[in-house]
Amino acid sequence: MLFVPAHVARFVERAHARGADACILDLEDGVPLAQKASAREAVAAAATTIAGHGTPVLVRVNQPWELAAADIDAAISTGVSALVLPKVNDAATVHAVAERIDALEAQRGLRAGHTRLIALIEDVQALPALDAIAQSTPRMLGMILGPEDFSTSAGMLPVPEALTLPNQMVLFACRRAGILPFGFPGSIADFGDAKAFAQTIRLASRLGFVGAFCIHPAQVPVLNAGFSPSADDVAHARGAIAAFEAAEQEGRGAAEYRSKMVDLPVVVRARETLRRANASLPTQQETT
Repeated sequence: MLFVPAHVARFVERAHARGADACILDLEDGVPLAQKASAREAVAAAATTIAGHGTPVLVRVNQPWELAAADIDAAISTGVSALVLPKVNDAATVHAVAERIDALEAQRGLRAGHTRLIALIEDVQALPALDAIAQSTPRMLGMILGPEDFSTSAGMLPVPEALTLPNQMVLFACRRAGILPFGFPGSIADFGDAKAFAQTIRLASRLGFVGAFCIHPAQVPVLNAGFSPSADDVAHARGAIAAFEAAEQEGRGAAEYRSKMVDLPVVVRARETLRRANASLPTQQETT
C-alpha cells in the first residue's frame, strides 16, 4: 500500500499506475502543517480519481483529535475504503473515531461499516493495549507498527534486530483478533537499497505478515514480490498437499515430501499458500 501526499496533484494523478494493491492518501506526515487544510480539501476529489481507476483508497488522518476530526469529516465517502489511524495508544481512540464514522456514514447514505480502520502502533505505550486496540471495533481491518516513530519512542534504531519483537507482538495481537497483520521489521524510509529492503520483506513474509505500507513507488514491486508466493512456493505446496492426501487414502496421518514430514499443520500452511497465490487484494482474513 503506497502513501500518496493528498496535496500533490501530480502524485495523485499517477498513483493508480504504480502497481500497489491500494493507495493511502496522506494527510499526516507527508503534508506540511501549512498545507494541511488544502490537503484536506483535496482528499475527496483525489480519492475519486484514484478509486475511479479501480485502485482502493485509504486515508491517513492526523493526530491530535482536533485535526483528526476534520480529516475524518473530509474523508468519509464512497471512494474511501478505510482510514489509517496514526499513533494509536489505546482502544478509546478507536472507539471515538468509530462513533464519528457511524454518524457520518448514516448522514451520507453509506452502508454501515463501509469504512474500515487500520491502526498504526507508533509508541511503546501502546504495547500493553494491543489486544484491546485490535478487538476494539468490527471496523478494524488490521494493525501495523510504524517503525520510525516507534523506534524513536523506544530509543533504538529502526533495524530488523530491534524491530522484530515489537512487530511480532503486533502480529500476534492481530491473529488473536482475526484481523490482518501488516508491516515488516525495518525502516520504511530506506528505499535506496533495494536488495536490503527485499531481504527485510522476505523476512516479514516468513514471520507471517501479509502486506505493508511504503513511501516510494520503487518499493511497490519489492512488496508485491516479497508478500506473494513464488512459483517454487506454489509447486512445493501442491506437492505437499498431494503427498498428504495420498497418505490419508492409505490410512496414515502424515506423509513424507522432499525428505520432510507433512502432517495437518503443514497442509494447512500449504493450502494458505495456494489461496494467497490466487488472491489479488487484501481483505479480512486474506493476504496480499
